Amino acid sequence: MTHLFKGAGVALVTPFKPDYSIDFETLENLVEDQISSGMDYIVALGTTAETPTLSTEEQKEVIGCVRSKINKRVPLLLGIGGNDPNKVVHTIESTDFGDIDGLLSVTPYYNRPSQEGLFEYFKLIAAASPVPVVLYNVPSRTGVNLLCETSVRIAKACPNVIGVKEASGECSQAARMVKYAPDHFAVISGDDALALPMISVGSIGVISVIANALPDKLSQMIRFANNDQYNEARAVHLLLIDMLKLIFREGSPGGVKALMEIMGKAQNVMRLPMYPVSHELYHEIEAELKKIL
Repeated sequence: MTHLFKGAGVALVTPFKPDYSIDFETLENLVEDQISSGMDYIVALGTTAETPTLSTEEQKEVIGCVRSKINKRVPLLLGIGGNDPNKVVHTIESTDFGDIDGLLSVTPYYNRPSQEGLFEYFKLIAAASPVPVVLYNVPSRTGVNLLCETSVRIAKACPNVIGVKEASGECSQAARMVKYAPDHFAVISGDDALALPMISVGSIGVISVIANALPDKLSQMIRFANNDQYNEARAVHLLLIDMLKLIFREGSPGGVKALMEIMGKAQNVMRLPMYPVSHELYHEIEAELKKIL
């Protein structure tokens, strides 16, 4: 069975105008660019989308815009997460999941729950979700690592939990999940720079940040890797590796929004506390782009 979220997915940014309002025309153009460039699915309202800075009404408008533009051409994965399970469940229950194919939910941040707490938390999320659930593990941002044993335990207890976006930075953790998880559960890289190594040990793809700017290159690399064309995939990986280091140097999505502005795809505007990258880094990104294109 082909996994619903196999291949190249993009953690879509939220484009803003200079007055910090959402630029819906650019958002539609970004969605179209992703699909026409070969991306396999789209993630809306993930953490890359600066979702905590969006009001509830704005989040609904973004979902409506993205869903309408996709028009069922590729799967849509929706991010809903937080550190209060009651609020997360309420958000899930009050969301219209029409034409939404899955739910991406990050581990609770700041309060650093135990592994047992994470297990019980995700059981609640899974029970509330009307669509398949993908866990999101990013300990560098949340302060807690969803261990392999816990992910596998959740997957076995909750058949609608179909995967994990794994961004712990440890390929060995991803490999162990591939080894021990039930057949319906897949590992998806949450780190662009580790996407190729993780596919080599059994991951099915990536949810990417750099794809916002370079969807053609990213989708090509993942397609090569999933077809066991590792020489070709490695060539694209090496082409992108220096840019990946640059766009994450001063935080995400600052780097990729700078890259997108240089390419004429979106304005380099973010809502606080996110802030545009320094002029020095901006020019480094600009110079590196000339080597890629």
